[in-house]
Amino acid sequence: MDIHDLTRSLHEKNDSKIVMLVADGLGGLPITPGGKTELETANTPNLDALAVEGIQGGSIPVLPGISPGSGPGHLGLFGYDPLKYVIGRGALEATGIGFELQQNDVAVRGNYCTLDERGNISDRRAGRIPTEESAPLAEKLREVKIPGAEVFVEPVKEHRFVAVFRGEGLGDRVEDTDPQRSGVPPQAPQPLDDASHKTADVARQFIEQSFQILRGQPKANGLTLRGFAARPNLPSYEEVYGLRAAAIAVYPMYKGLARLVGMSILGKPATLDEEIGLLEQHWKDYDFFFLHFKYTDSTGEDGAFDAKVKKIEEFDAAIPRVRQLQPTVLIVTGDHSTPSYLRSHSWHPVPTLLASDCCRPDPCRQFSESESTRGGLGQFEAKHLMTLALANARRLGKYGA
Repeated sequence: MDIHDLTRSLHEKNDSKIVMLVADGLGGLPITPGGKTELETANTPNLDALAVEGIQGGSIPVLPGISPGSGPGHLGLFGYDPLKYVIGRGALEATGIGFELQQNDVAVRGNYCTLDERGNISDRRAGRIPTEESAPLAEKLREVKIPGAEVFVEPVKEHRFVAVFRGEGLGDRVEDTDPQRSGVPPQAPQPLDDASHKTADVARQFIEQSFQILRGQPKANGLTLRGFAARPNLPSYEEVYGLRAAAIAVYPMYKGLARLVGMSILGKPATLDEEIGLLEQHWKDYDFFFLHFKYTDSTGEDGAFDAKVKKIEEFDAAIPRVRQLQPTVLIVTGDHSTPSYLRSHSWHPVPTLLASDCCRPDPCRQFSESESTRGGLGQFEAKHLMTLALANARRLGKYGA
């Protein structure tokens, strides 16, 4: 039996409230052997107080040893098996900005990058160019014309944009053009199956014309394409859990993923403070809230240990406002680990904390990687987090006679 078949048959209605706070890339590593992680270094009195009352463990986003992207990482947290439901990043970005993907569309996330005089990448994110500088570039890229395909280009945020190719015979199995390192040129788009040859050719023409348009830009004089994806179809939160669910996020990709599982997208927050404000404003309207905090991930990817510590402390400072709402179940976790030491997503289990009036508290006295290894939840696959949330909210009936 599929886990969603089980939850469909067992879910029960009540007035409980579930809040899932996701600090993207939360987990970390020490910079030096025997040292502390970013989470262990940070001053987190509010998370530590919650740890005393709750139960914690380490969630495995996909499988042991597998480093997930943000899509699989969040799908697991939402209770969708990331090995069964595969969503490309392009579809997430497109739906995140409200682009309605059609049946013949292939969406792809674009990253502006900086190329040196030899055509090699010197900065994969174009210095994280601000949105006010990058958005006009997306409008310029709309000048690209490709025979046999419509091209849509939309700005996203900072160095990111979305390109959507529309036409007959477009498969979505195309290799990324981002080599994931600097000092080398962007890769050519390569089809990974016979059905995607046309898409790869459309992407190649798009890149060639775009490079001409971007030539001479001081930062964003090149681009890479990642996550070619057609429109996915997923069962909704209402269907599989019986929950009216809402998402609060700053970055479009996370709104896109939430929208794909049937969550309502609340407002257009720009800061964590505004996100909490939306949570407070809509508290009576929904049963489940997903609130996303990005900057623990981006600082980790930049290798900025001290900056990630400060972002964790910023996240911690918001906890009292959430607790004041008295959620029935409060979960704090991340979609994956992003250690500053590695400057990338990693396979390490993510510290995860659950508090409710009927959880079984463990001996842990602070929220951290080391404490999570001895927490009462143990190490578990992230896809089981939602059943734990539903159980603690008394929203699951008994299975069997």
